[in-house]
Amino acid sequence: MASIADAAQQSAGESSLHRVISWKDAFWVASGVPALVLFSIGGIAATVGTPSVLVWTLSVLFGFIQAFTYAEIAGLFPNKSGGASVYGAAAWVRYSRLIAPLSVWCNWLAWTPVLAIGCGIAAGYILTALFPPEAAIRTWEIQLVDLSFFKEDLSLRLNSTFFIGALLMLISFGIQHRGILSTAKVQTIVGASVLIPLLIIGIVPLVTGDVSMKAFQPFAPGTNVTTAAWDKAGIALFCGGLFIAAWSAYAFETAICYTSEFKNPATDTYKAILYSGLLCIAVYVLVPLSFQGALGLAGVIAPGIVDGSGVAQAMASMVGGGAFITNLLVVMLLLALMLAITTAMAGSSRTLYQGSVDGWLPRYLSRVNKNGAPTNGMATDLGFNLILLLMSDYLFVLAVSNVCYIVFNFLNLNAGWIHRIDNAHVKRPWRAPTVLLAAGVFLAFVNAFLLGAGADVWGSGTLIAGAIAIGLVIPVFIYRHYIQDRGVFPPEMLADLSVDGKTISNPKAGLLPYVALAGGVLSATIAYIIFWT
Repeated sequence: MASIADAAQQSAGESSLHRVISWKDAFWVASGVPALVLFSIGGIAATVGTPSVLVWTLSVLFGFIQAFTYAEIAGLFPNKSGGASVYGAAAWVRYSRLIAPLSVWCNWLAWTPVLAIGCGIAAGYILTALFPPEAAIRTWEIQLVDLSFFKEDLSLRLNSTFFIGALLMLISFGIQHRGILSTAKVQTIVGASVLIPLLIIGIVPLVTGDVSMKAFQPFAPGTNVTTAAWDKAGIALFCGGLFIAAWSAYAFETAICYTSEFKNPATDTYKAILYSGLLCIAVYVLVPLSFQGALGLAGVIAPGIVDGSGVAQAMASMVGGGAFITNLLVVMLLLALMLAITTAMAGSSRTLYQGSVDGWLPRYLSRVNKNGAPTNGMATDLGFNLILLLMSDYLFVLAVSNVCYIVFNFLNLNAGWIHRIDNAHVKRPWRAPTVLLAAGVFLAFVNAFLLGAGADVWGSGTLIAGAIAIGLVIPVFIYRHYIQDRGVFPPEMLADLSVDGKTISNPKAGLLPYVALAGGVLSATIAYIIFWT
């Protein structure tokens, strides 16, 4: 299969990704995921209240269980890059030519906004550290487009945050232009310098006794202690927290985006995702626990924590540091955000690349440079995120992208059992325990429920905006498949499925995949009716 893919690419005048990394390299490339907890730790606490710690714990455990399914299906396709959505698309294509690209598209739309959100927060750190609040450089703004029909006060605007964020994005692009091995080396150095302090922040308050149990009382959803309760409204808030936390806490699945670049994909693939998951469990449990326990709910929901500008000062106070420690933590947080940005661009650009190679997305995305970096995919990420960087509300961007992410997770958790039926004859380098595969299917429907119950917690237009974003794949796929390829899939994609000719045939699961789809829609619909009508 590797020779078929290589021959096809060479005939088209294209090069391919290079097999130059081990699971340890992928682990460090994905090490930006733990830093994502800083993106929404304040926003979730400001919405859910004291149970936000439980939200993070449950969410990262859900993600870890799901990882076993993704590790198995990744091993089926040692020559594919791009992550779980690509491997899941190979399961769904036998049942619907449209559902398969939907999987790839939703994964990309979920991951790529990390660039804009991370660069926006990082720009805020820089402006806060260098200039006083009243400085003109922090206050000037030009509104370009009013988007209040989606959410109140939402707009596209031009300000200093945009220009600084754009510069940071270009730096990340430059790092990855040299290829995955070079990227991994940079990520290893930056990752070690970031993750160790982040874990210290999570552990020190617990050891010193600075975590107060009063910070978790009353343990009920809501930020008003007099009205917080586990009633219908409170449960909706809790579901909203689980919904938005998934965007960060499930994200270590990006560790398998590099399968076709592993020296030994049979073992590197599952090791990369499972060890990344263990790291995320530690960070996503300890950091929210210490933040809330040391700062109290009022401290966690302070504006500086919610928008990210005051996180360094808060972290310094947690370990008893002064101005020097604060400045050191500002640098660390900037590195953490650059780590996350590089992780996102590396993973999402490879999703675009493989989506193009497999015939889902336009052909130009399958081109790579001499270093094996998917530069056209990276450039597409860059252009798209420059638009998102203009957004006035990054939390809304995160929520909309998470609508896509939940849909991706639903499709790909079900892809695990579909592959077990349709590709039972294919050797699996690593096979997930059946009970965990089943647990993943169960969580697929839990995620669908959270989509219906929790999306609009973050704005009444969130679910609609997410659906519009998902629907954009239809004209993109029609252009590639029916105009560029005249209804015929690329030979390397057909070879991966062990089929020949123009038709993807021999589905063995019958109507079960359609039943699963209907069940997911029903689960989300019931949740929406319960909480929003």
